[in-house]
Parts: sequence; C-alpha cells; structure tokens
Amino acid sequence: MRDALGVGVAVGLSGFAFGVTAAGNGLSLLQTCALSLLVFTGASQFALVGALAAGGGAVTAAAGAFFLGVRNAFYGLRLSQLLALPRAVRPFAAQWVIDETAAVSLAQPTRRSARIGFLVTGLSLYILWNLTTLLGALGADAIGDTDAWGLDAAGPAVFLALLAPMLRTGAGRAAAALAVLLGLGLLPVLPAGVPVLVAALAAPVVLWAHGRRNASRDHMREEER
Repeated sequence: MRDALGVGVAVGLSGFAFGVTAAGNGLSLLQTCALSLLVFTGASQFALVGALAAGGGAVTAAAGAFFLGVRNAFYGLRLSQLLALPRAVRPFAAQWVIDETAAVSLAQPTRRSARIGFLVTGLSLYILWNLTTLLGALGADAIGDTDAWGLDAAGPAVFLALLAPMLRTGAGRAAAALAVLLGLGLLPVLPAGVPVLVAALAAPVVLWAHGRRNASRDHMREEER
C-alpha cells in the first residue's frame, strides 16, 4: 500500500505538467482532459503533444504515441498471468496497464500483494493524473514554461527508482546498459516510439547470452570432473 500510494501520488502529480504543456501548445481544455482520461499513458501523451507542437500532422503524432504505447501490451501479457483477474474485470483493468502499475505489481512477492499494488497504484494514479491534468490546463497561462519547473521529470524519476532493485545482478545491469545504448543510438534515426520497442530486445539477447555462458561453464566443469 505504501509503495503503491507513493508511486501513484508522485507520478500522478506530474499530470500537471502535461496539462500545462498540452494547453500551452494549443489543445483545448476538453482535448487535454480527454487524452488523460482515455489514453492514460504519460509518455504517449507527451509524445503526441510534442509532435503537434513541432508542426507534425495528426496522423504522424498519433503514430508516434501509438508506438510508445505498444509496450503496455507486453506488460499486459505478463500481468494477465500474475494477477489472474476475472474475465469480466480484465477490460477495465487494461486501462491501468502502464509502466508504474506493472513495476509495482511485478515487484510483489505474492499474487494477493500484486493485485493490491496494481489496484492502489492504478486508482490513485488515474485520479491524480486526471485531476492535475485539469488543473494544469486551467492554469497554463499562469504557470509559464514547464521546462523551468522540471515537472515532467517526476514520472521518469520514479520509474527509474522502481527499476533500481532489478539492477543487482550482472544480467540485469547488462540488459539495462544494452537497452540504453539501443534506445539512445536509434533515437535520431527512427520514428518516435520505435527505439523504445527495439530497446526491449536487450532483455532476450542478454538472457540468451547469459544462458549460453552458464551452459558453457557447466560443460567445462563436467569435463574437469
């Protein structure tokens, strides 16, 4: 409960930055709030608004946001097994399958605690994200440049903190390093959202290499015996 509420509150407050950014770049109050209510994935929302602000067309902006959101489908595959929610609940729970709910749920030791983490994180984050989006859109003129406040850094900072415990092993650190190299290296040459998907390939590559290395070690030990 503590971890889930901490994530929900910290990231939910960054919806204020989205509201200010969206309204400051020409979106109406209704359009801004609809994005948070219906899309509800911060990276995709910021990507959409950023593309529109840069002069991109609606189709291009939506495509970039879509590619960034595809990763949530992979979270859903894992969470569906972990949470094992009733079929009637799954369509509603799918709206809350995002970075933060996945990270909190996957960090729990039992199914019950994973369900609690998912529910509390999703509910608190959804309420706060939409409320602060509304407040940010209403106060866009008064707040000015959001970059000067650094509000958009709250979400990524919390997510990095959640990932930190997963870097204790050599395989985890190798996967993270390779993902960073792929993501940053491909960022200038691929459309928005695609580098994130390519960076996800770091995990299976590192796991494959790690498995090969362990198998080689076991074989050498058997030969020594």
